[in-house]
Formats: sequence, C-alpha cells, structure tokens
Amino acid sequence: MRTRPRRLAVMGFALLTALSTTASLPSAAADGPGRPGNNPRGGGLSATIRYTEYGIPHIVAKDYADLGFGTGWAQAEDQVCVLADGFLTVRGERSRYFGPDAAPDGSLSSATKNLSSDLYFRGVREAGTVEKLLAEPAPAGPSREVKETMRGFAAGYNAWLKQNKITDPACKGADWVRPVTTLDVAAHGFALAVLGGQGRGADGITAAQPPAAGAPASTGTPDKSEVAAAARELFSADDSDMGSNAVAFSGAATANGRGLLLGNPHYPWQGGRRFWQSQQTIPGELNVSGGSLLGSPTISIGHNSRIAWSHTVATGVTLNLHQLTLDPTDPTSYLVDGRPERMTQRTVTVPVKDGAPVTHTQWWTRYGPVVNSLGASLPLPWTASTAYALNDPNALNLRASDTALGFSKARSTDDVLDSLRRTQGLPWVNTIAADASGHSLFTQSQVLPRITDDLATRCSTPLGQVTYPAAGVAVLDGSRSDCALGSDKDAVQPGIFGPSKMPVLKNAPYAENSNDSAWLANADRPVTGYERVFGTIGTQRSMRTRGAVEDVSAMAHKGGLTVRDLQRQQFTDRVPAGDLAAADVARACAALPGGTATGSDGKTVDVQEACGVIGKWDHAMTTSSRGALLFDRFWRKFTAAVPSAKLWKVPFSATDPVRTPNTLDTDAPGFATALADAVGELRAAGIGLDEPLGAHQFVVRGGERIPMQGGTESLGVWNKVEPVWDAKAGGYTEVVTGSSYIQAVGWDGGRCPVARTLLTYSQSQNPNSPHYSDQTRLFSKGEWVTSRFCEKDIMRSPALKVVRVRG
Repeated sequence: MRTRPRRLAVMGFALLTALSTTASLPSAAADGPGRPGNNPRGGGLSATIRYTEYGIPHIVAKDYADLGFGTGWAQAEDQVCVLADGFLTVRGERSRYFGPDAAPDGSLSSATKNLSSDLYFRGVREAGTVEKLLAEPAPAGPSREVKETMRGFAAGYNAWLKQNKITDPACKGADWVRPVTTLDVAAHGFALAVLGGQGRGADGITAAQPPAAGAPASTGTPDKSEVAAAARELFSADDSDMGSNAVAFSGAATANGRGLLLGNPHYPWQGGRRFWQSQQTIPGELNVSGGSLLGSPTISIGHNSRIAWSHTVATGVTLNLHQLTLDPTDPTSYLVDGRPERMTQRTVTVPVKDGAPVTHTQWWTRYGPVVNSLGASLPLPWTASTAYALNDPNALNLRASDTALGFSKARSTDDVLDSLRRTQGLPWVNTIAADASGHSLFTQSQVLPRITDDLATRCSTPLGQVTYPAAGVAVLDGSRSDCALGSDKDAVQPGIFGPSKMPVLKNAPYAENSNDSAWLANADRPVTGYERVFGTIGTQRSMRTRGAVEDVSAMAHKGGLTVRDLQRQQFTDRVPAGDLAAADVARACAALPGGTATGSDGKTVDVQEACGVIGKWDHAMTTSSRGALLFDRFWRKFTAAVPSAKLWKVPFSATDPVRTPNTLDTDAPGFATALADAVGELRAAGIGLDEPLGAHQFVVRGGERIPMQGGTESLGVWNKVEPVWDAKAGGYTEVVTGSSYIQAVGWDGGRCPVARTLLTYSQSQNPNSPHYSDQTRLFSKGEWVTSRFCEKDIMRSPALKVVRVRG
C-alpha cells in the first residue's frame, strides 16, 4: 500500500539532489553575506536546504543525522548568537564571559544571576546527569533517531561557524561563540525539560546552605494566607512569560467534515525561547513543517500532510517538595523512618570574569536537591530541624524530542496519543490536535510527580496543607517512606503518572485551551476526575479562557468552518473585558460629580472626555481602535488596585463558568482613582485619549515603527501581546511576550494541507538579516504566510534558493 508514495518520494529526493548541485552555484552570488551558498566542500554529513519566502528553510536529508545537520546549519544561519548564548548557559560559563552578577535572559532557567545559573548547570554537567539519560535505552531514554539528530545538529552548527562570518552585532567577534558537542545539544533539551522544576528553583538550589552552629531550630510559623497567595502567584499562568491558545475543531463543525486547528502560542519575543520555522523531510520517512524552540532539532509545534498539533502551557505542577526532618546532631543528615541518611555534597567551581573562581557546595538527597526558596515570595528556610528537597521528575526526562518526532510522523489524533503513551516526554504543556479525517483531541499528557489527592491528604505537612489546595504544590513528609510517590504500571519512569491518568477529550466539536486547567476544554463536555496536581475543577476561569470559549463554541455551533474562519479568529482582537465592563465604566464615569475624579497623587482630573471615548470604543485592540489605549491603561490600574473578588457584583458560579463573574462594581474603592490616573497619564505623555492604538503600541525595527495589535492578559484578548510601557517614548514600545508561531491548518481532500502560518517576530534576531522583521510587518497588518508544504509549491516559490550544505 505504501510502495508507490515511497518510491515517488525517493525519486523526488534524487531530483532535488541533482537540482541542488546545479542550483547552489548561481544562488551563492544572490545569497549575500552569511547565506550558505558557497557550496562548501568536505565529507561527512550533508543536507539540501530550499529557502522560500521569509527565509523559511525546507530541509531535505537522507537520514536523521543529516536532517539534524541541515537543521543545525539553518538555525545557526538565522540565530547563531542566541544559540551560542544558550550553549554557554548549559555549559555553566556565563560568569566567565559576562561576569557573575549580570542576569541571564531567563530562557533556560529562572536563575536571577549568571553565577547561580552557572553553579546549577555546571553541577548538572559534572554529575554526568545528561550523559546518563543519553545512555538510557528507549523508551526511558532518547531513541537512536533522536540521538542521531542531536549529533547532526551539533555538526551542522559547527560547520556553519567554520564556513561563515558572523554579522550579528550581538556576538560578532565574540570569543564565547564556540563549537558544540552532542552533549551540549542534549543539555539544552534537558534545561527546557526542567524549566518548571529544578530550573525554577536554580537560585534556591545553589543558595541553600546548612545553618550555622547554634542557629534556632525554627524560624517561626509562616502566615498561611500569605504562603497560599505566594504559591498561587508563583504557579499562575496570568503573569507568566509563556502561555498560549489553541483550538481543534472536529469534522462536526467544519465545512467538509475534516479537522481544523488554530495554534497561537504565547512565548518570549526575544532570547532563547523563541520559535524558529522550518520544514524537515527524509523522503519516505518523515515530512513535517512547523516551529521549533531554538536549539531543538525537532519540530515542536506543526503539521504534516494529515495532522496538525499545537501546545499550550499546562496547569500541572511539575515539581513537589519533601519537608525533611533533620538529625538533631547534624543538619546535613535527615531522618527516614527514624534512620539518618547523609546528604550528598556536589561541590562546583565556576570561573569568573576578572575575579577568582567561585566554589560552592550544593546538597542533594534521595528526593532531589535541597532548596531554600522557590522565588523571593516563597522562602523555604534551612534550619537546624527542617530543610526542603525539590523533586523534579523531568530531571529524568530526555524524551521530548521523541514525542515531537512521533507527532511529526503521526497520521491521526490516535497516533498522537500513541506517541504520548510510548514516549511520555512532554514536561509542561497540553496537546491540542486535529486530523484530516475529522478528529479533534485535547490532552494534558505531562510528566508530573505522582501526587494523588489521597497521598497529599495522608502526607502533607502543615505547609503542604496550605500550598496543595491553593496551587497544587505538594509538600510531603520526607521522614516517612510510606509517603513516597509510588509508580503507575503504564508509566515509563517511577514516580510519575501513567498515560491512563491523563485528562483527555476526544472528538468534541471543539477542544480549546487558554492555559486554564483541562476542565473547560469544551464547556458542553467538562473534563473531570483528575488529581489536583493537574489543575482545578469548578473554579473561576481567566478572562482569556472565557473569551476563547465564547468565541470557539459560537464558531462550532455555527458550523461550516474553514481555515479562513481560523484566520479571522486570530485577528479579531476582541476584548472580553471590554464587552463585560466598558459600558459600565462609561456610565459611571459620566455620573462622577462635576465630571472630575481624584488621582492617586491627590490632584483633580477632568475625565469628561474619557467617558465618551470609552463609550464609543469598539471593544477591540486593533491598530485602528480608538479608546483602546485609554481602556487598557485604566483596566491595568483598576485591576491592580482592586482584589479580583471585589471587581464584580455577580460572583463566579461553577454552573455558569463562562458568563460569571460579571457586572463591574464601579462603586469599588479605586475605580475613580484608576480612571483619573489613566487620563492624567496619557495627557502628561501628550497622547490623545481617542488616538488609535497602533500610534502608541508598536515595535521599532530598523528605525521604523511597526504598529502592533493585540492586548494584555487581563483584557482576555486571544491575540495576546505583553508590551513595555514607556510614556516618554510614546506608549508601548516593545513586545516582551505574546503571539509567536501561529498556524491555521485544515485539509480539502487533496495531498497538500491547507495551512497558513505566521512567525510574529520573524526568523532572525540579527538586525542585518533580511528576515529580521519581514513577518513582523505581516503580523502588524494581520496577514499570513501561505505554507509551502508540497514539492510543487516549494519549487514554484519566486524566492526559491536551493543550497547544498556539507560538513
């Protein structure tokens, strides 16, 4: 049954190989500085790369090592400085080149300074953690195909460095840009896996030290409400630099009975957690297109000819704590069932720029490293009687690339589930997928510590009795062996949930997630029955989830959907908070005595104009929306000043979770003050209250202002952007995080998927690249790139450049 397609694919590859031999020479002159068009000679690994519009590479290789080679080469072409920075991070060498007190960009851990980042990652390197994972046979460890792809990626990156000159001013001439190894590539993947666990606790791991002799046995009892609030804030998606929306429609809602998928991940716009777009092809074996997180050799989010998938950051808590009861005679020993166990010392030395090397000792237990905090707001003091150890099951997980590879080769949503069942490699995301046969899928298949509600009830310490209900963060009694996490028979590693325990929703007319728990993936078919560590059930949803469910459920009910409907949804820029509150704000504003309000500085502000502007606003965050900026600045100030429980007159009801809470309480203290402050702020900046949003929400690329549409988290806009406010520079002048690699995918019965994509911040962070801001301009206008997936479409590209790269 597969003989003919495979034969055609192999014949196509032979044709492309012949074509690349002739096409690479004329393309070299047209490629310009840095483009791999010089037909580099040498043996070893090789690949053919066809570049189409917007610098999107289509990489063709004969095997996985060559595919990794082409991918490493092409990523280096666009993002060499960012990649080099990431590899420097996982080698633990940031302090050597940038100094110990400078801050990393946060892409690979939450370390606040280079020194703590280096101490953590150098400790991982010296312990041989990643080497041990690489040596694990599949499925517990990575497959041969993935290891070959990693090997090829390192070789491709190194070959690009050797054969090209760096033009990016971020690292041009820098001595820290060096060749890498397969271990570096694997260590980068490990860093992404532990981002929500050990990576979140990097500062606390490297700072944890035994108490001095004579220190008190306890630091006092923490305030439970403060601890609960700190835990909720720490693990909330509301202020995270990563989020996402995704929706899959089944054939019941589409025009032709086939599936549709809209993926809209919200990731950082700068640094090492950006997506990069490509197509990867091994004829007869693999053909997939999509976005990869930088440094990843596989497609993270994408589509092939039969299936499309996306991810959203999940609510599952990927770590837990064990509260240790210490030996009264030795704070570096802890008791388990009354018997002392000594902690293991991990002594790490980090070279430091312009200074002596720093040597530091980390302390490890059977549960994981001792940690003295999870961020500044959640201290975990190491006293003479108590310490805390952090358990991160993803520290044993180097399987994410195998999961991605399984998705890339899938032919149906059932194949996606099968890949998840076999590899169990996703650390902190949900999966939403649709296929050409009309199936839809949502699943929260994460690598999570096996914290059942029963275990938490039996084994939570007093601290855990607060943090687990509030945020899903279990703090277990580490002095009892009967409080161990245990194992599921279908789990690929001990101490995690098996696939049968994961929340799953199959073949619903729509399956949507916007970073809330699995509960309302479909409001008509709520998902229940999962443990608290996965997320909440029957609790208030975010404004973005509420708006998204309203939109996609209405779309599914209407039916007859096509890819164009997905494109419209992405750029509607509707503000759910505006629909709920703007009319109330305008009325309350008009009712203020004398048309004035008192600001937080005590000054009286005339707000009469604001009443009319908000009343006429279109409740959208398009670049032409007038009044959008005023409402945005008011809403930020109002929601910051008034607790969420006091914002609305009608409270949340689990029986009506999409429409409640509602009816803004304009009598709440802080309403008039927030309005006065917003009006005063804009006037002081010389910004008219009714000026279009795009005039004051923009990014600057090459000296040019590019207007930005979209809105912040609390407004609930699907097309999320989190911009930086600078009144002196004219408003919002840069986007920190938000919509990133967007794809709208469907099928029409032909061999080629119907796909539209958009990489909002473009392929390269190099200001000298022609692909530094080209897709950013498309994003500004709500325009898309038509995916060139099939051979005929790739070869017809007016921008086609075919090059052959060799090691």
